[in-house]
Amino acid sequence: MRERVRIGVVGCGGIANGKHLPSLSKISEVELVAFCDIDEMRAQKAAKTYGTEDAKVYTDYTEMFRDGSIDVVHVLTPNDSHADISIAALQAGKDVMCEKPMAKTAADGRRMVEAATRTGRKLTIGYNNRFRPDSQFLKKACVRGDLGEIYFAKAHAIRRRAVPTWGVFLDEEKQGGGPLIDIGTHALDLTLWMMDNYKPRSVVGTTYHKLGTRKDAANAWGPWDPEKFTVEDSAFGFITMENGATIILESSWALNTLLIGEAKCSLSGTEGGADMENGLRIHGEDMSKLFTRTIELGAQGVAFYDGKAMSDADLEARMWIDAVLYDRAPVVLPEQALVVTEILEAIYESARSGKAVNFFGEGV
Repeated sequence: MRERVRIGVVGCGGIANGKHLPSLSKISEVELVAFCDIDEMRAQKAAKTYGTEDAKVYTDYTEMFRDGSIDVVHVLTPNDSHADISIAALQAGKDVMCEKPMAKTAADGRRMVEAATRTGRKLTIGYNNRFRPDSQFLKKACVRGDLGEIYFAKAHAIRRRAVPTWGVFLDEEKQGGGPLIDIGTHALDLTLWMMDNYKPRSVVGTTYHKLGTRKDAANAWGPWDPEKFTVEDSAFGFITMENGATIILESSWALNTLLIGEAKCSLSGTEGGADMENGLRIHGEDMSKLFTRTIELGAQGVAFYDGKAMSDADLEARMWIDAVLYDRAPVVLPEQALVVTEILEAIYESARSGKAVNFFGEGV
């Protein structure tokens, strides 16, 4: 067992400061020793706020990876750079936490899995919604078999008007897509994890760019620039699995609907069902009577580590660092994240071609 984990961070923008760095800074075994960003001032600010006294600042991640004292690298950059940076870190002997989605393309995702296997280093992807209280409760119920065989599910990632107007979210070249790859990826990961089913058979998908062309549209983060809105504003997928199970995936940043919800799933099994529509509800049949039970979880987080409540981001960081410290497999396996990316890519491909995309013996 290691006593300390020395971490270097590549990408010191919103996701670093909003999620990873605050959570990592709470872990006593962690030392944040290196910060890299193409904007040196941004890296310096992060180092001053979260780093050790002697923390180093870089603008070139390859230079940072030459530091043999760094144990772990967090890759918190736009999607198109996830693969190259993660692979370079793995080859330099670092364990890697990469933000979601795994990569812009499935081919890049496969390169990442191959690099982790070849180097023997740990690789995980930042699907933090697995660590929410409702997700943890429902996963345990699924593992116990409370729902039986789950053969139908919906993955929900619907916003009415919440288009992110900062950073590179609207840039297809940098991101690889819009709401499907941004928030749909969370909903799909959660659904596949609950089902413990990573063998897709076929995918049919549609994408739409209907509202993104409008000027001065109502939006939670202010109006977007239609000229820069080069990704879809909504996308939908119909996924069949090798065992016959069906998943419907729905995602949007802008859609005329009141049925909204992000990173949620609905499950139907042979023994019961569950949904996250209005809190977590478990439903089924008992003694020839139907029942619906709302699970009271509270808002404080999940109680772990001597009963201390933790947020999903804090628990994700804690369990990742424990995987490194105690040489355990991470909660989010790279092979699982790859299947998510493969399905998302298939939805985009099906939308472009108008045809179903078939898988042949792929999956975990």
